[in-house]
Amino acid sequence: MTERVTILVFDGVTMLDVTGPGEVLHQAGRIGARHAYDVVLVSPGGGEVTTSSGLTLTGAMPAADADPVGTLVIAGGDRLAERPVEDELLAAADALAGRATRVASVCTGAFVLAALGLLDGRRATTHWRHVETLARRHPRVRVEPDALHVRDGRYLTSAGISAGIDLTLALVEDDHGADTAREIARELVVFMQRPGGQSQFSTAVTTPPPRSHVLRPLIAAVVADPAGEHTLPAMARAAAVSPRHLTRLFRNELHTTPARWVERARLDHARRLLLDGHGVTSAAHHSGLGSDETLRRAFARHLGTTPSEYRRRFATTRAPGAPGLTDPADGD
Repeated sequence: MTERVTILVFDGVTMLDVTGPGEVLHQAGRIGARHAYDVVLVSPGGGEVTTSSGLTLTGAMPAADADPVGTLVIAGGDRLAERPVEDELLAAADALAGRATRVASVCTGAFVLAALGLLDGRRATTHWRHVETLARRHPRVRVEPDALHVRDGRYLTSAGISAGIDLTLALVEDDHGADTAREIARELVVFMQRPGGQSQFSTAVTTPPPRSHVLRPLIAAVVADPAGEHTLPAMARAAAVSPRHLTRLFRNELHTTPARWVERARLDHARRLLLDGHGVTSAAHHSGLGSDETLRRAFARHLGTTPSEYRRRFATTRAPGAPGLTDPADGD
């Protein structure tokens, strides 16, 4: 028994957006899952497709001939975010999505679904570099900029490129259970499945360099010493401005409040501490978040997981049970 998975491709598609999900699905059949996947490449006109890297995909079926569709996966490519999606690709996606049992997008493939109105009122994500464009171009989509993959009804969207592997592992887990998905992940030497809410990048990486000479040293000070005194009054004193003016600068340049930015910077540091072997109590203390409960609330709010679960999934350089991976206070 096989299940059809249709991957929609086009000239300029990102190769890994296609081959990543394709290999996950291939491995499901190889390890003897209850049913294998019949993976079919489809393009608006069929035939050869030139990827963004210049390599060629051959044998794509014309979208009009694709039947059944099963699960539809729309691959991404930078051009989908850089200019309006062309009518031919939209028409192919619309016809396929209407016949699919579930619909997924990898990276900027979300722009195709959004342009069709299929994500209106729904939660969705895309590559971190294009989330602002997606939100601006399609204001009715509830864009989640800091998630690896998002499910809303029969629609699933994923972040950039390799996150398509995480999304496809999630699909396999839905179909065959966690053990099968885990075996595939082990075969591919990837994480079993990064939580959908796992942050794409850290606050320090994603924050653009502030234009203001007031914010630049403050941002550097928080990143260098997250556990320091970074209350609004303390930062305002250090910058020699009023708390109100500092708040205005954060909102205008970083689109958040000082307190929220500091919390994210501390959460990033706590994540690194956990992966370095610190327990929950130690990570909370040295990151500046203070208590175990504060750390757990921050993880739940921003990452949709717990500190222990995060460490279990990501601390891959240590063998299970190695020193430093347990903490008597780690009760989450």
